[in-house]
Amino acid sequence: MASTKEQVRSALLVLRFRRGDDRAMEELISLWERPLFYYVRRLVNSEEDTWDALQEVWCQVIRKIGKLRDPGAVATWLYKIAHNSAVGHLRRQTACERLPEDDAPEMADGDTELALPEVDAVEIHRALDRLSLPHREILTLRFLEGFSLVEISEITEVSVGTVKSRLHYAKRAMRDLLEGRLS
Repeated sequence: MASTKEQVRSALLVLRFRRGDDRAMEELISLWERPLFYYVRRLVNSEEDTWDALQEVWCQVIRKIGKLRDPGAVATWLYKIAHNSAVGHLRRQTACERLPEDDAPEMADGDTELALPEVDAVEIHRALDRLSLPHREILTLRFLEGFSLVEISEITEVSVGTVKSRLHYAKRAMRDLLEGRLS
């Protein structure tokens, strides 16, 4: 997730854009394009699809920025739009079915650590690519983007319980992949 400095800067850029400063949108895009690209790329099939989804994200941001109630929550808002764009892109491409709800044992709120064997970033990204979309997304948002469980729930539009469940199973699947138990 964005640092406090980036959150404040983003909120100010939103306010400037609302007052008619078009340069503020360019700065907002410059600030968020790379993190959003990385997130969307983890969800869609190719770099070309990622750019298509991101173009849709920025069009929606420009259309809906006036409806953003709390400019301080711009990071969560942007990731929610990116999530919806990526999932919509995938649905249009593959007519995929609705993502299933996972059933997992109740976990303590603090149970979010992912203990992995010693691996490098390339191995982690390869393993992420092999996970299902819901699991790949949850791990990306939690561990690579730093969002809280509540924020992930808002972004993905599922309950906090479902986020915890998916996180539990995603961590298990990731660990199995990295330890070579799944081929």
